[in-house]
Amino acid sequence: MPESEQRFGEFVAVRRHEQGHVAELVLDRPKAMNAVSTDMAVSIGAACAALAADRDVRVTVLTSSNERAFCVGADLKERNSFSDADLVRQRPTARGAYTGVLELPMPTAAAVHGFALGGGFELALSCDLIVADATAVVGLPEVSVGVIPGGGGTQLLPRRVGAARAAELVFTARKVEAAEARELGLVDVLADDARTEALALAARIAVNSPVGLRNAKKAMRLGQGLDLRAGLEVEDAAWRATAFSGDRAEGVAAFNAKRRPSWPGE
Repeated sequence: MPESEQRFGEFVAVRRHEQGHVAELVLDRPKAMNAVSTDMAVSIGAACAALAADRDVRVTVLTSSNERAFCVGADLKERNSFSDADLVRQRPTARGAYTGVLELPMPTAAAVHGFALGGGFELALSCDLIVADATAVVGLPEVSVGVIPGGGGTQLLPRRVGAARAAELVFTARKVEAAEARELGLVDVLADDARTEALALAARIAVNSPVGLRNAKKAMRLGQGLDLRAGLEVEDAAWRATAFSGDRAEGVAAFNAKRRPSWPGE
């Protein structure tokens, strides 16, 4: 059970679990299947900024309060009323929601139940891990409505599944059900209940050093796409940032004393 909940606008909540070390970022616009409106995008960005600044959070899980969908993407009803100038003005706000999730400094997992389409799948792709259940349907169908994936999909999907497979999925705009999504690597874990499994995974991660977790994520993210030699330099910088921390001292002491570490988180 969550220990506390903080609201960010009408459509986003942050719940704390496991003495605050696991945070659940809840998409909570159920009547619209979590379609991302301008107001919701602002709230996602604000929630991510608060989470990024909270050193007590070791893992964040992105979930949905809707029984049928994780998130169906951009709010096209709202977009239908936009002028070109409106769309230009809204673009930084929309980008802020996706980059907010992508740039969270701690490990992240998405719990996908039902539809995760367009921007909804891009929110999941912005997480480090994607847990799904049998109801999951994922895809980037933007070209079928005259746009392109604009929440990171053209960059994140090829990094996850390779250029050719991403091209087929983006160009055909097809939707992929859970079993095939797991086979193609679009999701990482299939579970009976996506949220329960994602929170359990987060709890297993959260027992580890918060300094180590954040620096390991930073090394993997910054090293992606670099040649091996440059990547190893990124890793070395992250190692140095961790090796002289209080967490490293506590981890070694706890190992030798055969006790559970009490991480200082610095």
